[in-house]
Amino acid sequence: MITHATPLPYPALAEELLPGGGHRSFVLRRGRLLRLTDIEGGANVSLLLFNAHEKTERLNLPDSLKCQHTAKLTRGHCLYSDMGRVLAAITADTTGWSDSLGGVLDAAEVKKKYGEGPYQTLRNACYRNGTDNLLIELGKWGMGVEDLLMVLNLFSRVTVDATGGMHFAPGNSKAGDYIELYAPMDTLVVMTALQHPMDPSPVYSPKPVQLTWMQAEAGVAEHCRTSRPENERGFINTENLYL
Repeated sequence: MITHATPLPYPALAEELLPGGGHRSFVLRRGRLLRLTDIEGGANVSLLLFNAHEKTERLNLPDSLKCQHTAKLTRGHCLYSDMGRVLAAITADTTGWSDSLGGVLDAAEVKKKYGEGPYQTLRNACYRNGTDNLLIELGKWGMGVEDLLMVLNLFSRVTVDATGGMHFAPGNSKAGDYIELYAPMDTLVVMTALQHPMDPSPVYSPKPVQLTWMQAEAGVAEHCRTSRPENERGFINTENLYL
C-alpha cells in the first residue's frame, strides 16, 4: 500500500500492486471508482473493457474518439462500448493524455526489441509481452484471441504530425500521477503493465502501478456526462440496462 500524494476522493475499499510486467482482470462493479497510480514514473497500462454480463459488448475506441470529437482521451471523456454504452468514464487524469493508437507487442516483437529474456534463466523477471499477458487474462473469462482488440494505453502519449507520423512522448507520466475510472455499469477490466510499444528505451523495464478501488457517488462522473451531448445519451443508454 502506498501513501497517495493526492488524497483519495472516497475511502479505499482495497488496494493492490500491479507489478511491472504483470497482468490482472476483474469486474469493476457499477458505482465503483478505480484509481491507477504510477509509482515510479514512466508507467504504461494497456487496457481492455467489456460488459461483465455480455462479453460480446466491448470497448470501441474508434467510436469513443469519434463521438467525442477528440484524438486523445483524458479527464471528462467516456470509454464507449460498441453498443453506445459507457463502460467507464475518465473522472481524473493528471497526465492529460492516454494513447489509443499504439497497441501492444507480441513475443517476437519483444524479443526483437529487448533481446532474450527467458523464464528458464530470469524466472519471474522474464520478458513478457502484451499479447500473451492479455490472452492469459481473457482466458480466465472464457475468451480468446478473437476478443483481443485495440487497447487504450493509459499514462502514455502519442502525437501525430501533419504527415501522419506518430511520435511517442517520453516522460508523459511522472511518479505519483494517476488516472481514475468510474464504472456506470458492471465492467470487466483486463490490463497489463508493460512498456508502450513505441517507447524508445532498448531496456526492458516495465513500471509498477498501484490499483485502488473506491465506492463512489454517481456525481463523481457528472463532468463526463455533461461534457458533450453524446455523453449524456451514452449514460442514459447505460442506465437503461438497470431499469
